[in-house]
Amino acid sequence: MRYAIYFTPSQDEPLARIAANWLGRDPFGAATRPVEAVGELSAAEVAFHTASARRYGFHATLKAPFRLAGNETEASLRAALDSFAEGTQAVIIPRLVVGQIDGFFALVPEAPVPALNRFAGDVVLAFDRFRAPLTEAEIERRSPDSLKPDEFRNLCQWGYPYVFETFRFHMTLSGRVASQESPRLRAAIDSLFTEVLLRPVLVDALTLFVETEPGAPFMVLSHHALGRRLPEAKTA
Repeated sequence: MRYAIYFTPSQDEPLARIAANWLGRDPFGAATRPVEAVGELSAAEVAFHTASARRYGFHATLKAPFRLAGNETEASLRAALDSFAEGTQAVIIPRLVVGQIDGFFALVPEAPVPALNRFAGDVVLAFDRFRAPLTEAEIERRSPDSLKPDEFRNLCQWGYPYVFETFRFHMTLSGRVASQESPRLRAAIDSLFTEVLLRPVLVDALTLFVETEPGAPFMVLSHHALGRRLPEAKTA
């Protein structure tokens, strides 16, 4: 069993609903849904391009999937998430846009959001005690030879290459796409997401996901709202 600490919008938010339809799965529920044709892409093409992202559900990684440390429990992890979330301020992303990272499509901030990067770093630090060290096999699955030196150090120390200076907030929408297929896939994604991406995105919760056994789909286990213990802002 592995856990992961992600950001994902609430189930009823438009961005979450559109992403669930595109990926063919809502991580808040167990059932998959039929993938539909989008633009020039057939349903089979959409299903092919979203297969790897479908298993993880629509999310942005904050603390990458980990096995629980031997001295911790699911209950202690959830309690720590509650405590951390209650005293942490929500972060606003002014705008997400469709981009490509290492060949796969994802939603990424249009411009750097320093508060978002600090928030992500705080999550990594706060919850590392819950993570069992990576095994040699787990390190090998990350293709360490392809990583830069600082990314490899992060992998060994924090269990994930892309933290702190190498952090890249992204919400994955596809697997790696061949260059000749990219324009068609980009057009399909744009047709679905352009309107909803006109609005800012509020990172207002931490969501605990669980993979119950190797290869199983990641599911939402608990949702932890940010800022409940902070004083309310005063208005004039």
